[in-house]
Amino acid sequence: MSTPSDSALLDAFLTHLSAVRNLSPATVRAYATDLVQFLDWCERRGTDVAQATRRDLRAYLAELAAARYAKTTIARKQSSLRSFYAFAVENGLADRDPAAAMASVQLPERLPPAVPVDLIARLLELPDVSTPLGLRDRAVLELAYATGARVAEISALDVADVDLASGQARLFGKGSKERIVPLHRLAVQILRAYLRDARPKLLAGKDEDALFVGRRGHRYSTNSIRRMLARYLSALAADAGMTPHAIRHAFATHLLESGADLRTVQELLGHVALSTTQIYTHVSIRRLQEVHERAHPRSTQEGRPG
Repeated sequence: MSTPSDSALLDAFLTHLSAVRNLSPATVRAYATDLVQFLDWCERRGTDVAQATRRDLRAYLAELAAARYAKTTIARKQSSLRSFYAFAVENGLADRDPAAAMASVQLPERLPPAVPVDLIARLLELPDVSTPLGLRDRAVLELAYATGARVAEISALDVADVDLASGQARLFGKGSKERIVPLHRLAVQILRAYLRDARPKLLAGKDEDALFVGRRGHRYSTNSIRRMLARYLSALAADAGMTPHAIRHAFATHLLESGADLRTVQELLGHVALSTTQIYTHVSIRRLQEVHERAHPRSTQEGRPG
């Protein structure tokens, strides 16, 4: 177990994540898991957490690598340490930040697979809209593709967050950041049908603010939505390795391929940094060549020998 002073430092940081940064309970638990492991490591070595050096942190990460932890896991734990020590120094709980000057763990660039428009169109047609659950699933899929919303954002939606008359929805992203996103006509049409024909049957008289509800009339949870999306994606393309995040990715790439600018897509996705949005810009080289040929001033000129 960690020393009381180390525990107090960790508790202060976790309280900051929850109360000040408004991070989700799941995210706070992930930080706690990473940092408790580090505190235990420090205790075994007799290292004071608040006085740890960059050499200590490098030794810790090297031990994780030797234990064959995945690079992505080590990178996440390093990120947790960065946030932890930055908080400690900023609040006078540590004299120095040993994580600040550390080189980041290098990860191979892994881009999500591009999802063709026709595949998404087929996905949207899979639910049986003659049943309340099928109509709900279709409404979730349409909203996900219309807005690029995260699964947690969809689960958190209340009826009051959707203005079908204006064709827009209010989403609450990471850190409870609010953004307004537009809804296209087809999404509005399906949502109207769901609210009229399916939601009342699923509620069965229950009082519930949530827009999407499960078969027992309670809020459709994040985990349940993920399972539903995974089921349809598996039925559509069992060998494609598509995940629920593929719909958000498709939303972004299809907008960009149709001419939307990166800043607009950034706003719609709720990304803080533009660099995060840029991973969605991988389009085929043929598409880039087509744009280049249409847009470059010299592309239509006849070449002349020198």
